[in-house]
Amino acid sequence: MNFIQPSIDPILLTIGFLELRWYSLAYIFGFIIGSIALKRLNKISGQIIDDKKLDSFFIWAVLGVILGGRIGYVFFYQINLFTNNPYYIFEIWNGGMSFHGGLIGLIISIYFFTKKINISFFYLSDLICLVAPIGIFLGRIANFINTELIGRPTDFFISVVYPSIDNLHRHPSQLYEALFEGIILFIILNIYFLKYNNSNRVGSTSGLFLIIYSVFRIFLEFLREPDTHIGLYFNFISIGQILSLPLLLFGIFILGFYATKK
Repeated sequence: MNFIQPSIDPILLTIGFLELRWYSLAYIFGFIIGSIALKRLNKISGQIIDDKKLDSFFIWAVLGVILGGRIGYVFFYQINLFTNNPYYIFEIWNGGMSFHGGLIGLIISIYFFTKKINISFFYLSDLICLVAPIGIFLGRIANFINTELIGRPTDFFISVVYPSIDNLHRHPSQLYEALFEGIILFIILNIYFLKYNNSNRVGSTSGLFLIIYSVFRIFLEFLREPDTHIGLYFNFISIGQILSLPLLLFGIFILGFYATKK
């Protein structure tokens, strides 16, 4: 099944000097849908956090993801640009966000928020891990529209041609990630949650998220073109895979040694 990437303008709407991009829309809808789903899951879990506090956490989450994502992108992927021009870190309009940086920022937000309202860190992180794949899915679809993070050339029966790049048949890596890191991860985690919601396995959903996401990401990176300015370390492993390895180990630690069991 070979197909050509549809020609879609990355800018959805322009009003004066303001531009609404598909990537921005993915973040907006991800946060809105995630916030609604988070409240629903909190109620299923016994309403440990009241809705007003969850509404306030929404601001913490946005700041953590946006700031962490941008800082992570600059330091993980564009450190040379930053050292030559420190103001580059503020040039968000030029694009550039990192999942791993956004995750670190979100973890920091969860830590300080749960300390402030005196609840378990892993209670909230478990709920967030259940809705996070929604945002990942939307983000990868936006990557596809923007012709970002393209796949490697392939003769596999599923391929896509990006006319704005070249005429090679490539893995639709963004769609693979949307499927595995978005849809499949969402299904697995929510089935697990529904089955073990009353078993007091606090932290296990967070650990499972880190493990499954990391495994999917490490595997799918082999189908994705490495960043041209970074390439592959040892001609084999990408920066995305390197950053995912600590997440995998941390997830195993949480699931094996921290998550409480009855």
